[in-house]
Amino acid sequence: MAAVWAAAFPVVSSLGPHRVWGASACVGYLCAAVAVLSWRSLGRAVSVWIAGIGAVLVPLVVLVLTGGAQSEVGVVERAGLLTVRQGTPYLADPQAVVEVTPYLPGMALFGLPGAVVADGWEPLRYLGDARLWCAAAFLGCLWAAGRVLGARACPQSPVRTRPRGTGRLVGAALIASPVVALPLAVSGVDLPLTGLLCLALALAARHRPVAAGLALALACSLKWTAWPALAVVAALLAHRAGLGAALRGTGVAVAGTVLAVLPSALLAPGPLVEQVFAFPTGRGEWETPAASPLPGRLLADLGPFGWYAAMTLLAAGGVAVAVSLWVRPPAGLVPAADRLAVGLCTAFLLAPAGRFGYLALPVLLSVWARLAEAPSRVAPARSRVVAAGSAARPVLVGGDR
Repeated sequence: MAAVWAAAFPVVSSLGPHRVWGASACVGYLCAAVAVLSWRSLGRAVSVWIAGIGAVLVPLVVLVLTGGAQSEVGVVERAGLLTVRQGTPYLADPQAVVEVTPYLPGMALFGLPGAVVADGWEPLRYLGDARLWCAAAFLGCLWAAGRVLGARACPQSPVRTRPRGTGRLVGAALIASPVVALPLAVSGVDLPLTGLLCLALALAARHRPVAAGLALALACSLKWTAWPALAVVAALLAHRAGLGAALRGTGVAVAGTVLAVLPSALLAPGPLVEQVFAFPTGRGEWETPAASPLPGRLLADLGPFGWYAAMTLLAAGGVAVAVSLWVRPPAGLVPAADRLAVGLCTAFLLAPAGRFGYLALPVLLSVWARLAEAPSRVAPARSRVVAAGSAARPVLVGGDR
């Protein structure tokens, strides 16, 4: 199925980077399928790594070396350069749509390496590609989230065992899947946001409100589409750790976001509002290229009345999700990820401008949560009895025997 999906890109896509990814990924997925059928014992592990090479490593290297990328990669790199030069990532008077920066100031961090090596040794400039740093942030967040979830909240819980390497294999399979491999190779700008949201949910599920708030602050300073996560994480913390924990986590997240956005808001308030909020919703001077025929976009195309209708439906969807969080707060990682995914899907479907590719974010959240919380193989009953007996055995002090 993945090979068929990838094979469609060289045929139907008008974007060069997508065609390159499709050709390479199709070969990788086909070879992975052959590996599964050829080696029963090692076929699964071999196929995952083959798929990763074909769908991630090869197209990413080719596109970085040839400069092929979606336009947002250049936008992020320019934002980093502008931040170094003028303290804000926004041009005061953009002359074309590619000069608009529709991201919050935190996204410029991934363009800073490019600004540092812009005038350096030619081979070193490849390290300034924003996709490499977006991918590093995404993978680092997933690794950190896995570590957080791996620490059991209750040491006396039943002993569980997992075959060695299973977690790494599942993670590699997720990264090699089209939902991650495609954006990682051609764009990557949404991946740090996704990784930070996964990390925030994992920290909230493990009763760590301050750390969850910090992860949320980083996510919310990248794109305002992360802001719905504030309500979901607050509801999860309130249910798992109490109202005080929810307030601490939310306070840290809001304060951190304000501190990250405030310098640009003071230096360039007009460009920030115009480019970050008006432009993505179809009310800016330049028409947004995010024009997939989703319900909100179709309504907005009907004129001012349609635009207001789309915004009304969008607000109603947000209220409905908020009410669901109040009436039935999520009790764990998977319900919280699902509730956030529903909220984001509602936003992307009903927004006056959007792309089908945006829906990969909620899909990835739901899939990752299920993989992260997948039940391990429970140890035999006798092993659990022995473990429980060992935990209950009194500690011998000094010379007592």
